[in-house]
Amino acid sequence: MSPTEADEPGAADRERHPNEAPGAHGDEPVRVVVATGNAHKLEEIRAILHQSPGTVPVSLELIPMTELRVPEPLEDGETFEANALIKAHACAGATGSPALADDSGLEVDALDGAPGVRSARYAGEPSDDVANNDKLLAALAEVPAERRTARFVCAAAVALPDGRHQVVRATMEGRLIDTPRGTHGFGYDPLFVSEAAGDGRTNAELRPEEKDALSHRGEAFRLLLPHLAALLSGE
Repeated sequence: MSPTEADEPGAADRERHPNEAPGAHGDEPVRVVVATGNAHKLEEIRAILHQSPGTVPVSLELIPMTELRVPEPLEDGETFEANALIKAHACAGATGSPALADDSGLEVDALDGAPGVRSARYAGEPSDDVANNDKLLAALAEVPAERRTARFVCAAAVALPDGRHQVVRATMEGRLIDTPRGTHGFGYDPLFVSEAAGDGRTNAELRPEEKDALSHRGEAFRLLLPHLAALLSGE
């Protein structure tokens, strides 16, 4: 699970997909529960959907699971895909609505893939970005710059109340620096320099729209959207 759960968003945070074209569900927006209470993650997902108009031929009303008081499920999967599906099915089953979920984290080659699926709570409970980054820097203290290769991984899933689902995976390759930089983003973003950025800026130094265009989460949800459209249309 991606780092730090934020305060519960209110009804004012709800937002619809900009494509208002009628589809199989008519003109009313389709309520889709997003398996997160993390305000940063919810905003990223909304922005990604807004940047992909026309992919889903109905309007979507995205509602965080916290607004509907869905209990946070136990994420005991050994892969990002397993945890994404656990969350998506839990939300769909509890609300009777389609649900979106993702599980994402950082894999560091010099640490044999750690922190991996434990990324959000790498430094223990409760999840804390600063503590996680400090622990990561300590673990890499003796690792030279050329061996600090890493990747962000995101598995994104959609589940329907009837049990049907799809899950996809995307990555963002890069390297880790030894001093946090930047004020955007969250989690490990201040330490991660993406290969795709090409100019040495960390994810936290990228503007939000730049990060969405390059990120593991952006790519995963763009890959997921056709599957979401197919499931909503009954295919």
